[in-house]
Amino acid sequence: MTTTSNDTAKKGGVRVRVQRFGTFLSGMVMPNIGAFIAWGLITAFFIETGWTPVPALGGFPDAEGNEYLGLVGPMITYMLPLLLAYTGGKMVYDVRGGVVGVIATMGVIVGSDIPMFIGAMIMGPLAAWLMKKVDAIWDGKIKAGFEMLVNNFSAGILGGLLALAGFYGIAPVVSWLSGVLEGAVNWLVGLHLLPLASIFVEPGKVLFLNNAINHGVFTPLGTEQVLETGKSILFLIEANPGPGVGILLAFMFFGVGMSKASAPGAAIIQFFGGIHEIYFPYVLMKPMIIIAAIAGGMTGVAINAAFQTGLRAPASPGSIIAVLIQTAPDSYVGVILSVIGAAAVSFIISAVILRASRKRDLENENAGDLSDAIAKTEANKGKKSTVLGTMGGATDAAAAGDSGTATITGPISNIVFACDAGMGSSAMGASVLRNKLKKAGVSDVKVTNQAIANLTGDADLIVTQNELTDRAKQKSPNSIHVSVDNFMNSPKYDEVVQRVTESNAAEGSEGDNQ
Repeated sequence: MTTTSNDTAKKGGVRVRVQRFGTFLSGMVMPNIGAFIAWGLITAFFIETGWTPVPALGGFPDAEGNEYLGLVGPMITYMLPLLLAYTGGKMVYDVRGGVVGVIATMGVIVGSDIPMFIGAMIMGPLAAWLMKKVDAIWDGKIKAGFEMLVNNFSAGILGGLLALAGFYGIAPVVSWLSGVLEGAVNWLVGLHLLPLASIFVEPGKVLFLNNAINHGVFTPLGTEQVLETGKSILFLIEANPGPGVGILLAFMFFGVGMSKASAPGAAIIQFFGGIHEIYFPYVLMKPMIIIAAIAGGMTGVAINAAFQTGLRAPASPGSIIAVLIQTAPDSYVGVILSVIGAAAVSFIISAVILRASRKRDLENENAGDLSDAIAKTEANKGKKSTVLGTMGGATDAAAAGDSGTATITGPISNIVFACDAGMGSSAMGASVLRNKLKKAGVSDVKVTNQAIANLTGDADLIVTQNELTDRAKQKSPNSIHVSVDNFMNSPKYDEVVQRVTESNAAEGSEGDNQ
């Protein structure tokens, strides 16, 4: 492989470790975003101040004074934290880790009077890791016939002990930490300094360092604020699509070369698709543009703070559609203005920067080439990107950089595209190969996308980006591994289609001759 995870860790240092931490948090939160959205919609419709208040669902007294538990409270108190705990535990130690993580997290939930998102994101993985270590103590030493007995009781005993530890030890600490973080946010809001968060968030996005803040701080605190006030501005600090679309529009009008030609399509993907990473190469190509991103982000936050707006739940992905769906009923004007204002400010500043260097850029035939900037973006991300692979004529390094294609022997019926989160880029890559196989007349091959952490080893062929292949091999050592530079237009796909067609046809012929 051209790049291994160890090499990357050495080169990236602290940044890479923060990225990995953010990726792990994302791995817990992202699969459960649908649950957050469901809770947000139920909250938006059925609480006392919602669109269609229903006491039995919203959990508030009716006209006769009857009390109801409702859906809103139990979902945020139990369902969402337990989902995070199970997902985190499963990432560490499969289903067994997920189950023990849920048991342990119940102690944290019951031991606190606030939603235990941070507690769940700590206890779920921690309990799974401890279960893994405990199992290793007597691995291979259990007498035949006693495996189920030992495994079940060890999980139950450890889970019970960790639930007690969570109740008496972890819950008070996490409650204190949540209070400190909430106090810091309220302090910034009280002093009207919350827009300053964009100074860190916007550059962090370009360097892919924002996941740790977004999923580790904004999502838990924002969800707690929703329970108290019905909405949270914290969901809008990172998700606002305004700064990105403003930058892309500026490149569309004032850019040169490929950056100008690709900007309209990128703007559509960023604004409506919610894939913010597509504008990062434009910033890296002209680092001064980060000023536009920061100013646009600060403008959006300032407008939302002035109008006291917020979302009911996280907007993921950061699409204008997702943002508007999650907007609280009294916040539409402020949210829409924040997007427009952020886009306008980032557009104006970007336009000034681009106009100032336009003459020099026109004289430089490589000025509008996004290739280097895309490479920098993918280096910052720590993996290749599907959406960026469609820009700037990016290829797989003429296939020379595509290392890792193994010799394919035997029938192939299960192909998996694997990436960090198992969404987004791997899903788009799977769709590309699926269409190629369909055009080739291959209909008996299953093509799916999955997170590397969830690989089970039963895939016949696994497609990953170069930087992630080593990790995929560790999870699924018996599979055939194909490394690509980007998921969208790798020349390896045609080779895979050809090999799949030939190997499956050969297997069919052997079956006919038997």
